[in-house]
This record gives sequence, structure tokens and C-alpha cells, in this order.
Amino acid sequence: MDSCLMVWHMKPQSRAYRFTGHKDAITCVNFSPSGHLLASGSRDKTVRIWVPNVKGESTAFRAHTATVRSVHFCSDGQSFVTASDDKTVKVWATHRQKFLFSLSQHINWVRCAKFSPDGRLIVSASDDKTVKLWDKSSRECVHSYCEHGGFVTYVDFHPSGTCIAAAGMDNTVKVWDVRTHRLLQHYHLHSAAVNGLSFHPSGNYLITASSDSTLKILDLMEGRLLYTLHGHQGPATTVAFSRTGEYFASGGSDEQVMVWKSNFDTIDHGEVMKVSRPPATLASSTGNLPEVDFPGPPGRGRSVESVQSQPQEPVSVPQTLTSTLEHIVGQLDVLTQTVSILEQRLTLTEDKLKQCLENQQLIMQRATP
Repeated sequence: MDSCLMVWHMKPQSRAYRFTGHKDAITCVNFSPSGHLLASGSRDKTVRIWVPNVKGESTAFRAHTATVRSVHFCSDGQSFVTASDDKTVKVWATHRQKFLFSLSQHINWVRCAKFSPDGRLIVSASDDKTVKLWDKSSRECVHSYCEHGGFVTYVDFHPSGTCIAAAGMDNTVKVWDVRTHRLLQHYHLHSAAVNGLSFHPSGNYLITASSDSTLKILDLMEGRLLYTLHGHQGPATTVAFSRTGEYFASGGSDEQVMVWKSNFDTIDHGEVMKVSRPPATLASSTGNLPEVDFPGPPGRGRSVESVQSQPQEPVSVPQTLTSTLEHIVGQLDVLTQTVSILEQRLTLTEDKLKQCLENQQLIMQRATP
């Protein structure tokens, strides 16, 4: 909000860079894939591209006619996309410093816009309560997702590019398949607006930041809440995993940036990093799920000063036991899939019942003189 950009070095005792140039609050920042450039968007209606060194030189793009809410580089670094309160999404050429085209079907402020990992699609989230999927080459809107009950604050692609997750002012996070446009998962775990989210590079975890001052880590494979992290003394406004997933950083209205060590169960984590699968089918989660609370930076998601876990002794397992365990795991997978299908059917039934009740209320209201 002080219109300054800070670039922090992860090495201890290293100086941070403080860049000035924007004339009003900075709303968003994004490093290029190579790390050689840094983009920022501001309430001053401009986007600046910075060279993150001691000099801190920047080029300003007169980008929009209102506040720029979001800026994101394509995976090849050749272009970047911006979203604004002027209701448009714009795509720019990075090195030629040139405006390419505009996407303008939203009817309210656009809070966020992101490229897909392959750079062929763009997804945008808006205060018109929709998430829109765009084809970059045809510049057409491929699909509009309208299930959010309020402003959509943030959206991002799963690392596999097969689905998207969106956060909303209705306290929910929703995950959709970008090919079938089906709602895969719905999480209602926060008690206030969800302001940001980030996928772990493995694609198996999602972290969310909310105005209820907490961060929550979700296991997408099992469709459940893993951890709730308490650290910020006010709304948590933003969160992001590092490129390797070893750390994540969160920012809040308390003027703090916290860097946490992911520290997921180290044994599982090695396995997790080998695969990049899209999430399981529909899982509808609510706040009464079992969860593990961690106060402040210490805990499972530890802050940078966390203690390294003890090296573990290798354990040999007999072959018969291994095959038995594999069989049990296989059976559990079948059960999990069955439960997912049942949950999906139950959700559809609940939706239909809700619709029937709403229709009944409307009929009653009309019947009453």
C-alpha cells in the first residue's frame, strides 16, 4: 500500500532491494520464469517491468484505464497478462514492450488473470461472480463458470493444466476441470473471504489465504483439509508456494510477509513430487472436517528457522507384507472412488432438493395475497 516494491533475498543477512516508481498502491507482483524480470501492477493504472538488481530500473506500461489488479507472465516469458478494474484482461509482449490484445466480456472489475502452464489458455476471475476461460490464439471465451455466490477474488491453473481453482468472497474454493468444465471439488472451510491460493508444484496440495487471518493447506488427492495455520494478525491477503514447493510465503494486512517451510511429511513428500496428477473427483468439504491447528509460524508448516527433521533409519520390509499392503492400498483406492461417486450423487441430490425448496417458497409467496 506504500507504493514500494521489496525484493527479499532468501539468504540470511542479505540486503533487500526497495524499488520506487509507482505513484499509488501496488496490487500485484510476478517474477518472469527465468527470474531476470519482475512485473508489478498498481492503482496508478500502470504495469512496470523491473530488472531486479541494485539499480532497480523499470519500464512503465500505460496499461489500463483503472487499477491493475493482476499481472502474470506466460511460461515462456515472452508475454504477460494483466487484469483490471476497467473490466478488461490484456495481453502484452514482454521484450517488444507492446500491447497485443484485449479480452472484454466481463461486466465488472477483473481481479485476476493467469496463463495456463502451456500458454494456450487464459483464465480470469471477476466481481461479476464468474470465472472465464479464454483461448489465447482465437481470443474467444471458451467457457464461463458461474457457480460462485459472490465476487471471485483469485484463480489459478493446476500445474498439469487440466483444472483450475478459484477463491471467492463467499468463503469458498472451487476446482473445475477445464476440459469437461465439471466442478470437481468444493471447499467451504474458511469463515471469511478467500483472498488467494497457490498449488504446490506436485499438484497434490493447495494452500489458501483468507480474511479470517488463517492459511489452510488442502490435500487435493483426498479432498480434505490438512492444516490450518495461524500467523497473521488480520486478513491474510496473498499466499504462494516457491518454485520447488519447499517454502511458501504469505502476506497480510498486518504489514507482514511470512516465509514458511512446507515440511509436509518428508517420506510422503518424496513420493508426492514424482507425480503430477489432477485432483480426485468431486469432494465437498465443510468446516466440520478434522483439522490440525498450528499457531503462529512454528508447527507443521514451520517458518524458515525450522529445525531440520532427524535422518531416518532405512527399514527393510518382507516381500509378502509389501504385496499384502499393496493389495490393501488397491482396495482402499476402490473404496475412495466409490465414496467420491456417492458424495457426488449426494451433492447433486442436495442441490436438487434445495432447488425444489426454493421453487416451493416462490410458489407459496405467489399464492399468498
